[in-house]
Amino acid sequence: MCQVSLADTDETVNSISVDMLRRWLEDGQKVAVVDVRPITERAEWFIPGSIHIDAYEALKAQDPTALSTLDLPSDCPVVAVCIAGKVSQIAAAQLAARGLQVFSLEGGMKAWSLAWNIAEIPLMKSRSVRVIQIRRTGKGCLSYLIGSETQAIVIDASLEPQVYVDVAASYGWHIGAALETHIHADHISRSRQLAEYCQARLYLPQQQRVEYPFIALEDGATVALEAIHLTAIHTSGHTKESTCYRLENDVLFTGDTLFTGGVGRPDLSATNQGETRERAEALYHSLHLLLQLPSEMLVLAGHTSQPIPFDHTPIMTTLAQTYAHVDLLHAACPDFVQTLLERLPAVPPNYDQIVSINEIGLPPDLPPIELEAGANRCAIS
Repeated sequence: MCQVSLADTDETVNSISVDMLRRWLEDGQKVAVVDVRPITERAEWFIPGSIHIDAYEALKAQDPTALSTLDLPSDCPVVAVCIAGKVSQIAAAQLAARGLQVFSLEGGMKAWSLAWNIAEIPLMKSRSVRVIQIRRTGKGCLSYLIGSETQAIVIDASLEPQVYVDVAASYGWHIGAALETHIHADHISRSRQLAEYCQARLYLPQQQRVEYPFIALEDGATVALEAIHLTAIHTSGHTKESTCYRLENDVLFTGDTLFTGGVGRPDLSATNQGETRERAEALYHSLHLLLQLPSEMLVLAGHTSQPIPFDHTPIMTTLAQTYAHVDLLHAACPDFVQTLLERLPAVPPNYDQIVSINEIGLPPDLPPIELEAGANRCAIS
Protein backbone atom coordinates (compact mmCIF):
# COMPACT_ATOMS: atom_id res chain seq x y z
CA MET A 1 0.00 0.00 0.00
CA CYS A 2 1.18 3.52 -0.74
CA GLN A 3 -0.05 7.10 -1.02
CA VAL A 4 -0.95 8.75 -4.31
CA SER A 5 -1.12 12.52 -4.80
CA LEU A 6 -4.07 13.89 -6.76
CA ALA A 7 -2.86 16.17 -9.52
CA ASP A 8 -5.50 18.89 -9.12
CA THR A 9 -5.62 19.04 -5.32
CA ASP A 10 -3.37 18.94 -2.29
CA GLU A 11 -4.98 15.70 -1.16
CA THR A 12 -3.37 12.27 -1.09
CA VAL A 13 -5.14 8.92 -1.06
CA ASN A 14 -3.98 5.50 -0.03
CA SER A 15 -3.70 2.91 -2.77
CA ILE A 16 -3.89 -0.87 -2.48
CA SER A 17 -2.42 -3.49 -4.79
CA VAL A 18 -4.45 -6.19 -6.49
CA ASP A 19 -2.52 -8.83 -4.56
CA MET A 20 -3.29 -7.23 -1.19
CA LEU A 21 -7.02 -6.93 -1.94
CA ARG A 22 -6.98 -10.49 -3.25
CA ARG A 23 -5.45 -11.68 0.04
CA TRP A 24 -8.02 -9.79 2.09
CA LEU A 25 -10.84 -11.44 0.18
CA GLU A 26 -9.16 -14.86 0.28
CA ASP A 27 -8.77 -14.57 4.07
CA GLY A 28 -12.40 -13.50 4.50
CA GLN A 29 -11.51 -10.07 5.86
CA LYS A 30 -14.42 -7.65 5.92
CA VAL A 31 -13.98 -4.99 3.24
CA ALA A 32 -16.37 -2.79 1.26
CA VAL A 33 -15.42 -2.64 -2.42
CA VAL A 34 -17.02 0.31 -4.22
CA ASP A 35 -17.17 0.06 -8.01
CA VAL A 36 -17.65 3.52 -9.58
CA ARG A 37 -17.55 2.46 -13.26
CA PRO A 38 -20.39 3.06 -15.73
CA ILE A 39 -23.06 0.35 -15.67
CA THR A 40 -21.99 -0.80 -19.14
CA GLU A 41 -18.52 -1.63 -17.81
CA ARG A 42 -19.96 -3.24 -14.69
CA ALA A 43 -22.18 -5.53 -16.76
CA GLU A 44 -19.10 -7.04 -18.41
CA TRP A 45 -17.14 -7.96 -15.26
CA PHE A 46 -16.96 -7.02 -11.57
CA ILE A 47 -15.43 -7.98 -8.23
CA PRO A 48 -17.75 -10.41 -6.41
CA GLY A 49 -19.58 -8.73 -3.52
CA SER A 50 -18.71 -5.20 -4.65
CA ILE A 51 -21.10 -2.26 -4.31
CA HIS A 52 -21.84 -0.39 -7.53
CA ILE A 53 -22.61 3.27 -8.05
CA ASP A 54 -22.55 4.73 -11.55
CA ALA A 55 -20.53 7.80 -10.63
CA TYR A 56 -17.69 7.65 -13.14
CA GLU A 57 -18.57 10.74 -15.18
CA ALA A 58 -19.54 12.77 -12.13
CA LEU A 59 -16.23 11.93 -10.44
CA LYS A 60 -14.28 12.82 -13.58
CA ALA A 61 -16.05 16.18 -13.49
CA GLN A 62 -14.94 16.59 -9.84
CA ASP A 63 -18.58 16.71 -8.64
CA PRO A 64 -18.30 16.78 -4.81
CA THR A 65 -21.74 15.15 -4.49
CA ALA A 66 -20.93 12.19 -6.78
CA LEU A 67 -20.97 9.70 -3.90
CA SER A 68 -23.29 11.53 -1.50
CA THR A 69 -26.01 8.85 -1.71
CA LEU A 70 -23.61 6.02 -0.91
CA ASP A 71 -24.10 4.49 2.55
CA LEU A 72 -20.99 2.57 3.65
CA PRO A 73 -19.98 0.72 6.83
CA SER A 74 -17.52 2.51 9.09
CA ASP A 75 -16.10 -0.63 10.70
CA CYS A 76 -14.04 -1.91 7.77
CA PRO A 77 -11.75 -0.65 5.00
CA VAL A 78 -13.28 0.69 1.79
CA VAL A 79 -11.65 0.08 -1.59
CA ALA A 80 -12.66 2.26 -4.55
CA VAL A 81 -12.42 0.64 -7.98
CA CYS A 82 -12.65 2.08 -11.50
CA ILE A 83 -11.48 1.06 -14.96
CA ALA A 84 -7.75 1.79 -14.71
CA GLY A 85 -7.20 3.18 -11.21
CA LYS A 86 -7.44 6.94 -11.88
CA VAL A 87 -11.02 7.97 -11.19
CA SER A 88 -11.06 5.70 -8.14
CA GLN A 89 -8.47 8.03 -6.58
CA ILE A 90 -10.99 10.87 -6.75
CA ALA A 91 -13.63 8.58 -5.25
CA ALA A 92 -11.27 7.54 -2.47
CA ALA A 93 -10.50 11.17 -1.62
CA GLN A 94 -14.22 12.00 -1.35
CA LEU A 95 -14.91 8.99 0.85
CA ALA A 96 -11.83 9.61 3.01
CA ALA A 97 -13.19 13.10 3.72
CA ARG A 98 -16.05 11.34 5.57
CA GLY A 99 -13.52 9.83 7.97
CA LEU A 100 -13.55 6.38 6.38
CA GLN A 101 -10.44 4.24 5.87
CA VAL A 102 -10.32 4.24 2.07
CA PHE A 103 -7.99 2.86 -0.60
CA SER A 104 -7.90 3.15 -4.36
CA LEU A 105 -7.24 -0.11 -6.25
CA GLU A 106 -4.01 0.25 -8.23
CA GLY A 107 -4.61 -0.36 -11.94
CA GLY A 108 -8.37 -0.73 -11.50
CA MET A 109 -10.30 -3.56 -13.11
CA LYS A 110 -7.64 -3.95 -15.79
CA ALA A 111 -5.15 -4.95 -13.11
CA TRP A 112 -7.80 -7.05 -11.34
CA SER A 113 -7.75 -9.27 -14.43
CA LEU A 114 -4.78 -11.07 -12.82
CA ALA A 115 -6.42 -11.67 -9.42
CA TRP A 116 -7.00 -15.31 -8.48
CA ASN A 117 -8.30 -17.71 -5.85
CA ILE A 118 -8.42 -21.47 -5.40
CA ALA A 119 -10.78 -24.33 -4.59
CA GLU A 120 -10.08 -28.04 -4.15
CA ILE A 121 -12.11 -30.55 -6.17
CA PRO A 122 -13.71 -33.25 -3.97
CA LEU A 123 -12.56 -36.57 -5.41
CA MET A 124 -14.08 -39.80 -4.07
CA LYS A 125 -12.19 -42.41 -6.08
CA SER A 126 -8.72 -41.06 -6.82
CA ARG A 127 -7.76 -40.62 -3.20
CA SER A 128 -4.05 -40.62 -4.06
CA VAL A 129 -4.58 -37.69 -6.42
CA ARG A 130 -5.74 -34.18 -5.53
CA VAL A 131 -7.03 -31.55 -7.95
CA ILE A 132 -6.84 -27.83 -7.18
CA GLN A 133 -8.83 -25.38 -9.29
CA ILE A 134 -6.89 -22.13 -9.68
CA ARG A 135 -9.39 -19.49 -10.73
CA ARG A 136 -8.40 -16.22 -12.36
CA THR A 137 -11.37 -14.45 -10.84
CA GLY A 138 -10.84 -11.20 -12.73
CA LYS A 139 -10.91 -12.96 -16.11
CA GLY A 140 -12.81 -16.22 -15.70
CA CYS A 141 -9.88 -18.48 -16.63
CA LEU A 142 -9.81 -21.82 -14.82
CA SER A 143 -6.58 -23.79 -14.62
CA TYR A 144 -5.84 -26.97 -12.70
CA LEU A 145 -3.07 -28.24 -10.47
CA ILE A 146 -3.16 -32.05 -10.25
CA GLY A 147 -0.85 -33.49 -7.61
CA SER A 148 0.18 -36.84 -6.17
CA GLU A 149 2.91 -37.58 -3.64
CA THR A 150 5.69 -35.15 -4.69
CA GLN A 151 4.81 -34.29 -8.32
CA ALA A 152 2.14 -32.21 -10.03
CA ILE A 153 0.77 -31.35 -13.47
CA VAL A 154 -0.75 -28.01 -14.48
CA ILE A 155 -3.44 -27.72 -17.17
CA ASP A 156 -4.02 -24.39 -18.97
CA ALA A 157 -1.78 -22.06 -16.98
CA SER A 158 -3.04 -18.48 -17.31
CA LEU A 159 -1.18 -16.81 -14.44
CA GLU A 160 2.47 -16.12 -13.75
CA PRO A 161 4.50 -19.28 -13.00
CA GLN A 162 5.19 -18.29 -9.40
CA VAL A 163 1.49 -18.60 -8.55
CA TYR A 164 1.47 -22.27 -9.54
CA VAL A 165 4.85 -22.96 -7.96
CA ASP A 166 3.73 -21.46 -4.65
CA VAL A 167 0.39 -23.30 -4.57
CA ALA A 168 2.11 -26.57 -5.50
CA ALA A 169 4.73 -26.05 -2.80
CA SER A 170 1.99 -25.57 -0.20
CA TYR A 171 0.93 -29.17 -0.95
CA GLY A 172 4.50 -30.49 -1.07
CA TRP A 173 4.56 -30.86 -4.87
CA HIS A 174 7.01 -29.99 -7.63
CA ILE A 175 5.53 -29.22 -11.05
CA GLY A 176 6.75 -31.83 -13.52
CA ALA A 177 4.51 -31.16 -16.52
CA ALA A 178 2.38 -28.40 -18.09
CA LEU A 179 -0.46 -29.17 -20.53
CA GLU A 180 -2.70 -27.08 -22.77
CA THR A 181 -6.16 -28.07 -23.96
CA HIS A 182 -5.91 -25.87 -27.09
CA ILE A 183 -4.44 -22.66 -28.48
CA HIS A 184 -6.24 -19.99 -26.49
CA ALA A 185 -7.81 -16.83 -27.92
CA ASP A 186 -8.85 -14.87 -24.83
CA HIS A 187 -5.76 -15.03 -22.63
CA ILE A 188 -2.01 -15.39 -23.04
CA SER A 189 -0.94 -18.90 -22.17
CA ARG A 190 1.70 -19.15 -19.44
CA SER A 191 2.28 -22.91 -19.89
CA ARG A 192 5.51 -22.51 -21.84
CA GLN A 193 6.78 -20.02 -19.26
CA LEU A 194 5.80 -22.38 -16.47
CA ALA A 195 7.48 -25.39 -18.07
CA GLU A 196 10.71 -23.46 -18.57
CA TYR A 197 10.58 -22.03 -15.04
CA CYS A 198 10.10 -25.46 -13.46
CA GLN A 199 12.21 -27.40 -15.99
CA ALA A 200 9.05 -29.40 -16.65
CA ARG A 201 7.74 -31.11 -19.78
CA LEU A 202 5.41 -29.10 -22.00
CA TYR A 203 2.55 -30.99 -23.69
CA LEU A 204 0.20 -29.57 -26.32
CA PRO A 205 -2.36 -31.21 -28.59
CA GLN A 206 -0.98 -32.35 -31.93
CA GLN A 207 -1.12 -29.41 -34.40
CA GLN A 208 1.01 -27.31 -36.72
CA ARG A 209 0.11 -23.91 -35.28
CA VAL A 210 2.66 -23.47 -32.49
CA GLU A 211 6.21 -22.51 -33.46
CA TYR A 212 8.09 -23.48 -30.27
CA PRO A 213 9.11 -26.96 -29.03
CA PHE A 214 6.54 -29.12 -27.24
CA ILE A 215 5.57 -32.77 -26.82
CA ALA A 216 2.60 -33.48 -29.09
CA LEU A 217 -0.39 -35.40 -27.75
CA GLU A 218 -2.53 -37.32 -30.19
CA ASP A 219 -5.94 -38.83 -29.45
CA GLY A 220 -5.54 -41.59 -26.85
CA ALA A 221 -2.06 -40.50 -25.71
CA THR A 222 -1.35 -40.63 -22.00
CA VAL A 223 0.58 -38.43 -19.60
CA ALA A 224 1.66 -40.19 -16.41
CA LEU A 225 3.37 -38.73 -13.37
CA GLU A 226 3.47 -40.78 -10.16
CA ALA A 227 -0.18 -41.74 -9.49
CA ILE A 228 -1.53 -39.24 -12.05
CA HIS A 229 -2.69 -40.78 -15.33
CA LEU A 230 -4.25 -38.46 -17.92
CA THR A 231 -5.63 -39.62 -21.27
CA ALA A 232 -6.00 -37.22 -24.19
CA ILE A 233 -9.33 -37.17 -26.05
CA HIS A 234 -9.26 -35.19 -29.30
CA THR A 235 -12.40 -33.02 -29.34
CA SER A 236 -12.20 -30.82 -32.41
CA GLY A 237 -14.69 -27.98 -32.66
CA HIS A 238 -13.83 -24.96 -30.53
CA THR A 239 -10.49 -25.18 -32.30
CA LYS A 240 -9.32 -27.93 -34.61
CA GLU A 241 -6.78 -29.20 -32.08
CA SER A 242 -8.97 -28.92 -28.96
CA THR A 243 -8.31 -31.79 -26.58
CA CYS A 244 -9.87 -32.89 -23.31
CA TYR A 245 -8.01 -34.84 -20.63
CA ARG A 246 -9.51 -37.70 -18.70
CA LEU A 247 -8.34 -38.50 -15.15
CA GLU A 248 -9.42 -42.14 -14.70
CA ASN A 249 -13.23 -42.27 -14.41
CA ASP A 250 -13.27 -39.33 -12.03
CA VAL A 251 -12.65 -36.12 -13.92
CA LEU A 252 -12.81 -34.69 -17.42
CA PHE A 253 -10.81 -31.52 -18.05
CA THR A 254 -12.74 -30.05 -20.98
CA GLY A 255 -10.94 -26.80 -21.79
CA ASP A 256 -13.28 -24.69 -23.92
CA THR A 257 -15.11 -27.66 -25.48
CA LEU A 258 -17.74 -28.15 -22.76
CA PHE A 259 -18.69 -25.81 -19.93
CA THR A 260 -20.87 -26.22 -16.85
CA GLY A 261 -23.73 -24.50 -18.68
CA GLY A 262 -22.81 -24.37 -22.34
CA VAL A 263 -20.50 -25.42 -25.14
CA GLY A 264 -17.52 -23.86 -26.92
CA ARG A 265 -17.83 -21.38 -29.76
CA PRO A 266 -16.49 -22.62 -33.14
CA ASP A 267 -15.69 -19.33 -34.89
CA LEU A 268 -12.54 -17.89 -33.33
CA SER A 269 -9.64 -17.91 -35.83
CA ALA A 270 -11.88 -19.51 -38.48
CA THR A 271 -11.08 -18.07 -41.90
CA ASN A 272 -14.70 -17.97 -43.15
CA GLN A 273 -18.26 -18.97 -42.32
CA GLY A 274 -17.83 -22.30 -44.07
CA GLU A 275 -14.99 -23.24 -41.72
CA THR A 276 -17.02 -22.07 -38.74
CA ARG A 277 -19.88 -24.35 -39.82
CA GLU A 278 -17.48 -27.30 -40.28
CA ARG A 279 -16.07 -26.74 -36.83
CA ALA A 280 -19.57 -26.53 -35.36
CA GLU A 281 -20.34 -29.92 -36.89
CA ALA A 282 -17.08 -31.33 -35.51
CA LEU A 283 -17.98 -29.92 -32.09
CA TYR A 284 -21.33 -31.71 -32.18
CA HIS A 285 -19.62 -35.06 -32.72
CA SER A 286 -16.94 -34.30 -30.11
CA LEU A 287 -19.54 -33.46 -27.48
CA HIS A 288 -21.51 -36.64 -28.13
CA LEU A 289 -18.27 -38.61 -27.86
CA LEU A 290 -17.78 -37.13 -24.38
CA LEU A 291 -21.37 -37.93 -23.43
CA GLN A 292 -20.58 -41.63 -23.88
CA LEU A 293 -18.21 -41.47 -20.89
CA PRO A 294 -19.45 -42.37 -17.37
CA SER A 295 -22.23 -39.92 -16.51
CA GLU A 296 -20.93 -39.28 -12.99
CA MET A 297 -17.60 -37.93 -14.25
CA LEU A 298 -16.87 -34.38 -13.12
CA VAL A 299 -16.67 -31.74 -15.83
CA LEU A 300 -13.93 -29.19 -15.13
CA ALA A 301 -13.95 -26.53 -17.83
CA GLY A 302 -11.28 -24.03 -18.83
CA HIS A 303 -13.40 -20.91 -18.26
CA THR A 304 -16.43 -19.48 -16.58
CA SER A 305 -18.47 -16.48 -17.71
CA GLN A 306 -19.19 -15.19 -14.19
CA PRO A 307 -16.93 -13.47 -11.62
CA ILE A 308 -15.61 -16.09 -9.22
CA PRO A 309 -16.30 -15.55 -5.50
CA PHE A 310 -13.63 -16.13 -2.86
CA ASP A 311 -15.70 -18.98 -1.44
CA HIS A 312 -13.45 -22.02 -2.06
CA THR A 313 -16.40 -23.65 -3.84
CA PRO A 314 -15.27 -25.42 -7.04
CA ILE A 315 -16.86 -24.56 -10.35
CA MET A 316 -17.85 -27.96 -11.68
CA THR A 317 -20.69 -30.22 -12.73
CA THR A 318 -21.10 -33.80 -13.94
CA LEU A 319 -21.68 -35.07 -17.45
CA ALA A 320 -25.18 -36.11 -16.41
CA GLN A 321 -26.00 -32.65 -15.03
CA THR A 322 -24.56 -30.97 -18.09
CA TYR A 323 -26.65 -33.11 -20.41
CA ALA A 324 -29.77 -32.36 -18.36
CA HIS A 325 -29.29 -28.59 -18.35
CA VAL A 326 -27.68 -27.69 -21.70
CA ASP A 327 -30.42 -27.76 -24.34
CA LEU A 328 -27.93 -27.69 -27.22
CA LEU A 329 -26.80 -31.21 -26.29
CA HIS A 330 -30.31 -32.52 -27.08
CA ALA A 331 -30.46 -31.04 -30.60
CA ALA A 332 -29.89 -32.98 -33.80
CA CYS A 333 -26.69 -32.03 -35.62
CA PRO A 334 -28.25 -29.59 -38.17
CA ASP A 335 -30.21 -27.79 -35.44
CA PHE A 336 -27.16 -27.74 -33.15
CA VAL A 337 -25.03 -26.13 -35.85
CA GLN A 338 -27.65 -23.54 -36.80
CA THR A 339 -28.37 -22.60 -33.20
CA LEU A 340 -24.66 -22.28 -32.45
CA LEU A 341 -24.17 -19.92 -35.38
CA GLU A 342 -27.15 -17.81 -34.30
CA ARG A 343 -25.92 -17.51 -30.71
CA LEU A 344 -22.32 -16.50 -31.36
CA PRO A 345 -21.37 -13.77 -28.86
CA ALA A 346 -19.12 -10.82 -29.62
CA VAL A 347 -15.51 -11.85 -30.17
CA PRO A 348 -13.08 -11.38 -27.25
CA PRO A 349 -11.11 -8.12 -27.38
CA ASN A 350 -7.67 -8.42 -29.00
CA TYR A 351 -8.20 -12.13 -29.66
CA ASP A 352 -6.24 -12.09 -32.92
CA GLN A 353 -3.19 -10.62 -31.15
CA ILE A 354 -3.52 -13.10 -28.30
CA VAL A 355 -3.78 -16.06 -30.69
CA SER A 356 -0.67 -14.84 -32.52
CA ILE A 357 1.27 -14.56 -29.27
CA ASN A 358 0.18 -18.04 -28.20
CA GLU A 359 1.22 -19.49 -31.56
CA ILE A 360 4.59 -17.76 -31.80
CA GLY A 361 5.43 -17.91 -28.12
CA LEU A 362 6.86 -14.40 -27.95
CA PRO A 363 6.14 -11.92 -25.15
CA PRO A 364 3.47 -9.33 -26.07
CA ASP A 365 4.38 -5.75 -26.97
CA LEU A 366 1.60 -4.56 -24.67
CA PRO A 367 1.31 -5.53 -20.99
CA PRO A 368 -0.97 -8.59 -20.61
CA ILE A 369 -3.57 -6.59 -18.68
CA GLU A 370 -4.02 -4.36 -21.73
CA LEU A 371 -4.55 -7.33 -24.02
CA GLU A 372 -6.51 -9.59 -21.67
CA ALA A 373 -8.85 -7.19 -19.85
CA GLY A 374 -12.53 -8.01 -20.05
CA ALA A 375 -14.84 -10.96 -19.54
CA ASN A 376 -14.50 -14.40 -21.09
CA ARG A 377 -16.56 -14.97 -24.24
CA CYS A 378 -15.73 -18.53 -25.24
CA ALA A 379 -19.02 -20.20 -24.21
CA ILE A 380 -22.39 -20.50 -25.92
CA SER A 381 -25.38 -21.53 -23.81
